Amino acid sequence: MDKKPAAPPTSPVMLVLRPLVMDVGIPLALSYLLHSVLGLSQILALVLSSVLPVVRTVASLVSRRSVNGLAGLMLLVNTAGIGLSLVSGDARLAVAKDGALSSVVGMAMVWSAFAGQPMVSAGLKPVLTKGEPVRIAAWDRLSVGSARFRRAERGFTLAWGLSLVGECAARVVGAYTLPVSTMVWLSTVFLLGAFVVAFIAGAPFHNRIEKLVETETALSGVATPINTEDPAPGDPAITVA
Repeated sequence: MDKKPAAPPTSPVMLVLRPLVMDVGIPLALSYLLHSVLGLSQILALVLSSVLPVVRTVASLVSRRSVNGLAGLMLLVNTAGIGLSLVSGDARLAVAKDGALSSVVGMAMVWSAFAGQPMVSAGLKPVLTKGEPVRIAAWDRLSVGSARFRRAERGFTLAWGLSLVGECAARVVGAYTLPVSTMVWLSTVFLLGAFVVAFIAGAPFHNRIEKLVETETALSGVATPINTEDPAPGDPAITVA
């Protein structure tokens, strides 16, 4: 019986984009449709569009039969935002609430980077190792024995985390200083802008990680692990017998 080909690894970028598109991008588009096309009030359109990510998160938690901390926190932010928006009748609060969702993801990334378990690395590893045992082993050795590698992991995750936190700040400021009708579409521009900033800021760290894995993989049969630290002045050159 022929084996089914393994599914390609999910890009770390997609791991970040997918929940944000589902929980922020689509609800914003739905809000615009409900208000501008169907004629619902701004606050009602924003509240109804916020129900979608709540349903999606609950369905995900039920199907997995486990509570993911990040998903649970996003569910809490969403439901609290809906409740406060209905009670206060404040459409600006409903807009600002969506910024809180991206900030939850961003702050979780920042925390994970300083906690020594960068979130984005979990998605980056299968992409760069391509499922090959020798490359996976090289990654594992680097993550344990190379401070330079760990700094690159931390930097890549921080690039994404801080970009999303910055997007949240811009969205909250805009929600209370610009017309709500403007923020409904401008919020999407802020989110896309955060992605562009994260791509640019994270690229050097991504390239560094990839190069270190390639080097360690190439030399894995000769030296395990190789010294990937920056040599101090006066240190003798490292040679491989």
